[in-house]
Amino acid sequence: MIRFNQFSLSRGTKPLFEDTSFTLNPGEKAGLVGANGAGKSTLFSVLRGELHADGGDFSMPPSWRIAHVAQETPAVDRSALDYTLDGDTHLREIEARIAAASAAHEGAAEAEAHAAFADADGYTAPARAETLLLGLGFTLEQTREPVTSFSGGWRMRLNLAQALMCPSDLLLLDEPTNHLDLDAIVWLEDWLGRYPGTLVVISHDREFLDSVCNVTLHLENRQVKRYGGNYSQFEVLRAQQIALQQSAYEKQQKTVAHLQSFIDRFKAKATKAKQAQSRVKALEKMELIAPAHASSPFTFEFREPDAAPNPMMVMESVRCGYHNDAGDEIPIVEGVTMSIQNGQRIGLLGANGQGKSTLIKTLAQTLEPLSGGVRQGKGLKIGYFAQHQLETLRPDDSALAHLARLAPDTREQELRDFLGSFNFSGDMATAKIAPFSGGEKARLALALIIWQKPNLLLLDEPTNHLDLETRHALTMALAQFEGTLILVSHDRHLLRATTDTFMLVAKHRLSPFDGDLDDYRDWLLQHAAETRAAAKEAGGAASGDAQDGGLNRKEQRRQEAQERQKLAHLKKPLQSRIAKIEKEMEKLNAEKTQLDAFVADPVSYEAAMKAKLTETIRRQGEVNARLETLEMEWLEAHEELAQIGS
Repeated sequence: MIRFNQFSLSRGTKPLFEDTSFTLNPGEKAGLVGANGAGKSTLFSVLRGELHADGGDFSMPPSWRIAHVAQETPAVDRSALDYTLDGDTHLREIEARIAAASAAHEGAAEAEAHAAFADADGYTAPARAETLLLGLGFTLEQTREPVTSFSGGWRMRLNLAQALMCPSDLLLLDEPTNHLDLDAIVWLEDWLGRYPGTLVVISHDREFLDSVCNVTLHLENRQVKRYGGNYSQFEVLRAQQIALQQSAYEKQQKTVAHLQSFIDRFKAKATKAKQAQSRVKALEKMELIAPAHASSPFTFEFREPDAAPNPMMVMESVRCGYHNDAGDEIPIVEGVTMSIQNGQRIGLLGANGQGKSTLIKTLAQTLEPLSGGVRQGKGLKIGYFAQHQLETLRPDDSALAHLARLAPDTREQELRDFLGSFNFSGDMATAKIAPFSGGEKARLALALIIWQKPNLLLLDEPTNHLDLETRHALTMALAQFEGTLILVSHDRHLLRATTDTFMLVAKHRLSPFDGDLDDYRDWLLQHAAETRAAAKEAGGAASGDAQDGGLNRKEQRRQEAQERQKLAHLKKPLQSRIAKIEKEMEKLNAEKTQLDAFVADPVSYEAAMKAKLTETIRRQGEVNARLETLEMEWLEAHEELAQIGS
């Protein structure tokens, strides 16, 4: 049992916990929720023994083995499979004992170590590690590739696989779904459902919390309050408690009435399709839990579009993809023919690498189609939130400067009032955005889109940097958006509440998906089971063939070598381009450091230095602009590289 008793802890001068008490029983799966800065990560540090109480006490069984996801991934040449196996440190220790005993020719010690290896399920370990990697979205080929070949998001998946590989009594997961697509999230939920130990998870994905957790720990006002049940049950209980406080309840009534009006209108025109019914239920649930968000940091709504063209856009036999440095076409999604109608709300489903982002970019016209035709409706106004949208913001500019660029003829006070509705008021509106959190930058990016009054919203993973409260505000706003929406998201609550049609990007084709998200989950699990069965059957056949001379395995190795050679040929020009970009960025960053230091030095503002200061500020602008361009090119090149590897 994990027990906190009158527990108090401060970080610096800030008290995070004061005389709080709660318990977790063996085998319970707890979701740890609360506002950013409430102390969730600090509590993890306490559970891992890295921080200790200032007052009261904390206890857990000393024999418990703890597994957690490392935040850094060493750049090692070990294969992804070997790196995952490293998570089972006990097994690695036994392997070291076997090697040492063998080298010393100590037969008895070696036999004893081999017995311990069998007891620790050592012979099944590679197969178990492979299953973890495949479930998290790696291909069989990628499991053999070195860790250094993977980008940041995929390295975090490797760290997650390593944590799941570790036999543990307590598993600590901090935002495990952040780098996963929906397919991998469904697999992880299934895996955690069978995990026998105690789980504590921090997540902003409410459906993930609902699926996995049976206890909710809520951090607020320096206390940890335990609720029995998953996140939705906690939210309803908390809403009931808050609704009893009349002032909070009254504050929320306007939002509830507005949402109820929308629900009534939506019901009147909704079909009996499962997706539409699913959305009605999601909206009704949002009304039920509304009081729980009475103290939300902010709420917002989309401005009414100026036009409503129908159709919004028509695509005819479009091939979406890229050109490499040699000018060769790399098609990602082919044969796209669709007519986007006014008022449609489409959720795009499919695994990472199949082309959802490429399709969205083509719709947003930031990527030219390889072939085919795209026609726009008259008056179309696109609002596009890219997966890497935050990188397009200028760190040295303020929120006000960003908005003023979009609306140079609008009065400053009007711009300030608009930004204030997104919690950018006072000095925060005029301060550089460089120190802003990811969530604050995402809020600003959304505000810039909303200002332009789009009638077609193209959103690619808009919740990546948002906490639960801000996700709720976005969900409420999108639910009431009057225009057309196409959404890519691994947040199923957002998909349920804001879309009523699903389309699937699979095998590089776009097709309607006849069903709701529950059907998609069943489809994914069935597909995964069939894949595992096929792999097992292939493994058995390979084993039989090995006894007959290993011809199949030899042929498989030859084909794998050919595939590696083909991929290497495709990747080489991109890798060269990335290296060239990084070299120029390194040189510019060094120059930027010198320029920034000169501008920051008070001596530079003396009269004698005026000419040099002017020239330095001009050059500083040039360097920043070039770095921004290079960063976008670097991201695009890496994305192309990931598409080739997937």
